[in-house]
Amino acid sequence: MFLEHFKITGSAMAHILILGALGFILVRKNILSHEGLDALSRLLIQVIFPALILSQMLKHFSFSLYPQWWIFPLISLVITVSGLITGWMLLKFLKAKTHKLQFLSLVAFQNSGYLPLAMAAAMFSGQEAGNIFIYIFLFLLGFDLVAWSLGLHLLTYEKKAKFRLVSIFSPPVVANLASLALVLSGLNKFIPAGVFRPLDAVGNCTLPLAMIVVGGNVALAQLKNVDKKMVFLLLLGKLIILPALGLVLVLKLGLPQLLGLLIVMQLAMPSATSLSVIIRHYKREDALISQGIFFSHILSLLTIPLFLSLYLSFAVLK
Repeated sequence: MFLEHFKITGSAMAHILILGALGFILVRKNILSHEGLDALSRLLIQVIFPALILSQMLKHFSFSLYPQWWIFPLISLVITVSGLITGWMLLKFLKAKTHKLQFLSLVAFQNSGYLPLAMAAAMFSGQEAGNIFIYIFLFLLGFDLVAWSLGLHLLTYEKKAKFRLVSIFSPPVVANLASLALVLSGLNKFIPAGVFRPLDAVGNCTLPLAMIVVGGNVALAQLKNVDKKMVFLLLLGKLIILPALGLVLVLKLGLPQLLGLLIVMQLAMPSATSLSVIIRHYKREDALISQGIFFSHILSLLTIPLFLSLYLSFAVLK
């Protein structure tokens, strides 16, 4: 049973790896410049990904079908807090703590959107795929609010810096909130098919372009003077401890299989590539971020299929 599930999840990771490798090669060969990668990232965040959220949520989400929709943003908050606690505990094993905020960010914030969506698209079809997509979008509502507030603060911390409320309302958050408002008011039923067709066309570009961007960001990693102990502890906390604890907890609670899969999947994800975008945009020293993103994505090629296969095997056996 485990080998069967590992074959399925491993195949899904192979599809993602091919697209990621394309982005990696394009950047390393300078076919896609750093500026071009930044522009593509902005296009994804500001236009393409919000279009996918709007098209899927407006067509497939309803409060009657997902009465406990609010639990997903709460789960994302719990996962982030768990990452912060795990990172804080691991910092006790490090003598030099000059980059502790970057370390905490890498442990707390995962690639919660593009990579899980790509995994879901490769693993499921039909109604199951639609359901897990909605789960991920609702999860991202909470995650993005925290990542673009607390995460931004951790990476750009200055004693005199003031918190800007507008920073948490990223385009994906706005798209999610707008979708919920339109569905709640019933206005989504009056949106003509002519509007959905271009939304679908743009949104369908999300997954392949996102994986190219992820691969490109990994290619930008600065691997000089790698802090081996810090990277080891990061990988231990992010890709082993957190998903292992999540796996045990989810199985013990006996959660519905798809919900449990979402939780284990999110906990097994590597560090968020958006952390690199924030560092570059605000011109902060990249002491650990690119290293953490690079090594966590490489190791996750093995750990994601491992933990998902373990969960699916035990969940089915139950």
